[in-house]
Amino acid sequence: MLRIILFLVIIALAAAGAAWVAEQPGDVVLSWNTWRAEMRLPVFILGLGGAIVAIGLAWAIITGLWRAPGRMKRGRFERRSGKARRAITQGLLAVGHGDAAAARQHAQAARRHAPHDPLALLLQAQSAQLEGDRDGARRAFLAMAGRDDTKSLGMRGLYIEAQRADDPYAALAIAEEALRLQPHSAWASQAVLGFRCARADWTGALEILEANLSSGLVDKKAFRRQRAVLLTARAIDVEDSDESLSRDSALEANKLAPTLIPAAVLAAKCLAQTHQVRRAMKLLEAAWQAQPHPDLAEAYAHIKPGDPPNIRLARIENLIAKNPADFESALALARAGIDAGEFAKARRALEPYLDNPTQRVAMLMAEIEHGERGDTAKARAWTLRAVRALPDPVWTADGYISDHWRPVSPVTGRLDAFQWQVPLAALPAKKTVVIEDNPFHDALIASSATEALPAAKADEAVMVTIEPAVEAAVVTPKQAEPAVITVEPDSVADKPKDLSKDVPKETAKEPAKDGGKDGNKTEAPVAAAETVIPMPSTPLFHRRPSQTPPVIPIVRAPDDPGVDEEAAPEEFSERSTAPAGQTGSWRGYRPPR
Repeated sequence: MLRIILFLVIIALAAAGAAWVAEQPGDVVLSWNTWRAEMRLPVFILGLGGAIVAIGLAWAIITGLWRAPGRMKRGRFERRSGKARRAITQGLLAVGHGDAAAARQHAQAARRHAPHDPLALLLQAQSAQLEGDRDGARRAFLAMAGRDDTKSLGMRGLYIEAQRADDPYAALAIAEEALRLQPHSAWASQAVLGFRCARADWTGALEILEANLSSGLVDKKAFRRQRAVLLTARAIDVEDSDESLSRDSALEANKLAPTLIPAAVLAAKCLAQTHQVRRAMKLLEAAWQAQPHPDLAEAYAHIKPGDPPNIRLARIENLIAKNPADFESALALARAGIDAGEFAKARRALEPYLDNPTQRVAMLMAEIEHGERGDTAKARAWTLRAVRALPDPVWTADGYISDHWRPVSPVTGRLDAFQWQVPLAALPAKKTVVIEDNPFHDALIASSATEALPAAKADEAVMVTIEPAVEAAVVTPKQAEPAVITVEPDSVADKPKDLSKDVPKETAKEPAKDGGKDGNKTEAPVAAAETVIPMPSTPLFHRRPSQTPPVIPIVRAPDDPGVDEEAAPEEFSERSTAPAGQTGSWRGYRPPR
């Protein structure tokens, strides 16, 4: 509306001006040498306006012709850029969809229309990676590394390609160069830190961590924790070669992170060696109050080497008073009570956990039964319960189980990854392992659990099937008719289940064909009742390597014909190793002659 009014006002003003000019009297005379022109004023103004319009048109035509080549070039560039942008967009979408052929086609179009565009180089590299063309990806990343605007991206791409090619030296060189060029690069800093830790260069890793703090890549709290972890790793590494550096590192690590268990243990050990026992006990008490751990209890009990067991028991009682309701407090008291011969006190400590015991609780109860009363049958019964008991916490990181603390995860290289917790069992699908003789044969036959094993006799073998998250083994028979025992995860049952009601009586297996190296390994029909005995997915108990677990003797049943000594595997002679991928020790049994 305003535009219409303004247009009408302008028209009215122009008409009024034209009328005013037409009403003006007088003539306009132009004279130059002998030439003379005379005209009226309205005609002169009209001619002047026409001349101005003509000059403007001529100027526009001339300038248009002059600028035409530039406009054509610019238009062609814009069209090519538009095609390149569309190709890059479609190519990146194809990469996201996993369409390698479309990604390669769009990458070629983008390179043809915009060969120097950073996004075109990125699309070229990603399409090459999608197709598995490492040389093409490396060329694209090299091109990006040669440009100032894409240098960091190109260096990171080259680092990833070096890792994929299993070339750690090239990866380390690229990461160090990237960190030198850009000290604030987070990925380069983490990569170099990981390489330093992998090579056990803890001093170099500490320098990288200091640079990260200066660059703002890590906050104060995380810096203190990570520095404590690296100092602890260095203290453990140089414990035998440089005691002074080990002591200083352990004490500083404990000061930075008082709840870091290995730092507290090592710092207490160093203080105890310098006769600062009271200070060492305070460090362990503070760590125990934050998170009880078996290593803390052991270090506290043996803070003075050579003390008798009753003194160690009193010391443990003082420690568990800092956190009396914790599960580890009961285990520590039971362990100290067994060592001191105070079996009643150890039994009372474990009594709240006997209805649903863990593996360590069951093994401690087996020691109590054997040590207090010499009751071998009950000891064996508790040992069998340990096989099916709940797992105990262990040091785990990213699914990896370790028998001791480590500063870095061996799976991802993450710093301070190991946590003391119950691991999540994630074993592969069903698997079978053949063992010549059953090392737990006597325990199965002589224990109170024989009521649930009607088909398992002295000369029969036990067949154990591995289900997901459970280790399994097949024990081959000495004779041709074995009983079949299926092992499944059941950590809460107190004794083996009798599944005879759930198994059809007509269920049977056909005898296997001749196989195995001795030609005598066969599978006979399955017994009507299957007995379920879960196997442990974690160690039966947690001990330091220096402590040798006692071996509970087994008395042979009167009708037991015995086991061939020569056929028994050596790994079950006194102590057998834990299943693959696990840690700790198994309490094995060697049949008497």
